[in-house]
Amino acid sequence: MSLEGQWAIVTGAGRGIGKGCALQLARRGADVVVNDRPESPDLSETVAEIQAMGRRCIPIEADAFDRNGCEQLVETAVEQAGRIDILVSNPAYSQRCAFLDYPPDVFEQTLRGTLTAGFHIGQLTARHMVARGGTGKIVFISSVQAYLPIAACVAYGAAKAGLNHMMRTIAVELSQHRINVNAIEPGWIDTPGEHATFGEERIETEGKLLPWGRLGTPEDIGRAAAFLCSDEADYVTGTILRVDGGFVFRDCRRDDGT
Repeated sequence: MSLEGQWAIVTGAGRGIGKGCALQLARRGADVVVNDRPESPDLSETVAEIQAMGRRCIPIEADAFDRNGCEQLVETAVEQAGRIDILVSNPAYSQRCAFLDYPPDVFEQTLRGTLTAGFHIGQLTARHMVARGGTGKIVFISSVQAYLPIAACVAYGAAKAGLNHMMRTIAVELSQHRINVNAIEPGWIDTPGEHATFGEERIETEGKLLPWGRLGTPEDIGRAAAFLCSDEADYVTGTILRVDGGFVFRDCRRDDGT
C-alpha cells in the first residue's frame, strides 16, 4: 500500500486518531501536512516523528472547526506542498450530557465541530483536487455512535450519522472526478481524550470485556485510513469501514463470553 509521491492533509493530527492516521500514511511513503488547533502543544511531536521516517512534514496551525480556518489550512497546504492528493478529515467535538439537560449552544457547537467542519474541509480540498485534474482520496473519521444511540451523546451521535450520509452524497458527486470518498467508524479507541473522560481504571477494566479484549488504538484506525488512501482501494467509494474490534456486538455474546 505504497503512498510514495503523495501529499496528505490530516486534521487534528496532534494526538489520538489524527496522529495515528498521519503516522501510518507517512510510514507508507506519503508526505504529510499535519494540522491542529492554534497553539497546540502536541503538533511538534507529530512533526518530529514523521520527519524521523524521512518524510516531509508541514505543520499548519488552524481552526478546522471554522470555514476561515479551513480556507487558511488548504491554501497554505497547496502553497507549500504544491498539491494535495489525500485528505483525512478528523475534526470532532463532544460533550456528554443527558438530553433533557443538554445546552442548546453545546448541541450546535457539536454539530459545527463534528459535521459542518467536515463539510468545509472536504469541499475546499475537493475543489483543489478537481481543479488540478481530478483523482484523490478523502476519508472522513466517523464513529460507531453514528449507529449506536448511546445515552448522553445526542449531539455527537447525530453529527456522526449526518457525516456518514454527507460522505455518501459527496462520493456520488465526486465519482466522475475519480475521487474516492469513504468513512471510518472507530469503536472505543485508546486516546488521551478517552482517558480524560473515563479514567485509567475504567478503561483498563472495560477494555478487557470487549470482544477483542482491548480498546482499539490510533494505529488501528491509521492502518485502515492508509488502505482507503491507497491504490488497493481504487474501487472502494461511498463505503463506511467499521474498525471497532467487534465493539457494536459486545452485548451479543453468550454469558460465557463466546
